[in-house]
Amino acid sequence: MKSALTFEAVAKCSTTKARTALLTLPHGPVNLPVFMPVGTQGTLKGMTPKQVEDSNCQIMLNNTYHLGLKPGQELLDKVGGTHKFQSWNRNILTDSGGFQMVSLLKLAEITEQGVQFASPHDGSLMMLTPEHSMSLQNSIGSDIMMQLDDVISSLTTGPRVEEAMWRSIRWLDRCIAAHQRPHDQNLFAIIQGGLDPELRRKCVDEMVKRDTPGYAIGGLSGGEEKDQFWRIVSLCTDLLPKNKPIYCMGVGYAEDLVVCVALGVHMFDCVFPTRTARFGNALTMKGTLSLKSGRFAEDYEPIEEGCSCLACTKYTRSYIHLLTTKDTVGCHLISLHNVAFQLRLMGEMRAAIEKDEFPQWIQQFFAGYFKEKAKYPPWAVNALRSVGVDLLA
Repeated sequence: MKSALTFEAVAKCSTTKARTALLTLPHGPVNLPVFMPVGTQGTLKGMTPKQVEDSNCQIMLNNTYHLGLKPGQELLDKVGGTHKFQSWNRNILTDSGGFQMVSLLKLAEITEQGVQFASPHDGSLMMLTPEHSMSLQNSIGSDIMMQLDDVISSLTTGPRVEEAMWRSIRWLDRCIAAHQRPHDQNLFAIIQGGLDPELRRKCVDEMVKRDTPGYAIGGLSGGEEKDQFWRIVSLCTDLLPKNKPIYCMGVGYAEDLVVCVALGVHMFDCVFPTRTARFGNALTMKGTLSLKSGRFAEDYEPIEEGCSCLACTKYTRSYIHLLTTKDTVGCHLISLHNVAFQLRLMGEMRAAIEKDEFPQWIQQFFAGYFKEKAKYPPWAVNALRSVGVDLLA
């Protein structure tokens, strides 16, 4: 399949499966591994595109389903795509709308043709087929577009899991056939198969035959046991090609990012940094701070020492505490910090991999983030042990 990207390996950890690479897309370079903040409807909640750019974000995620409803395809075609519409000159990845099958399932009826949604705005019916998803994403003009897949909850068992996997493969073929702009947009396949290793193997085998520019691990981060989660991620990274980007969808907690990078994943996205900011929670290398708490009322330190974001260089925890309980500006400042934190976390991992010091960096991260070994999540200990890092040594 034609590709509008280049993938250049940079460094590999000599212990774990972690790798760094340079992904070059139509709107510029992306250093991998990368966290992609979610700008559902053309913006991260509480941040302007300029502020996202100032945080050194190289790629963000937009949502096809929501942009297809508002502003709608006609306006996107008129304006020339969402890069122009939101004044964002860097890269965009769009999800296909498939995830809404899980998150908005009360609105959906799934058939071989596609998914029928009732618009949350006016109740009108919208049929999302692989062809329509491709058409919308072609109008959006995203640098990476995701296939429409048959998404089921990660807790689903029985024949529905295999049905969804095979349907996702058939829908990928329809997406490839309908994709009008392979010269400047990259279509990624999504690996399904639930928590069944054999179904995942079959799905990888079929998707790799289609030779798409990149691959995503889908159908996880939906409430499954974390010990099952990491084993499926690790299985997929073992089986997928090493010369293409691998994207684990919906992952955003710091410890999950660290473990999945060690397991060989390149790309991540999640609404978590901005969503948790709206509840007054600031992310730091020493864990999460609930800035709504009264203990910060007279704390004149920055959210995180050494962070170069606007919130940390200009304001104190005390000031943000006051605003967080009274004014949306508080949530705005924490959002700025949380996005900067996620990007800095990824940058530190890339630097450690390139120095071949990643296992030592992982040990330091867990010690700072969880304080005591007794608090380390057992699943993370197991996952990292599988790639040669013993957190409890």
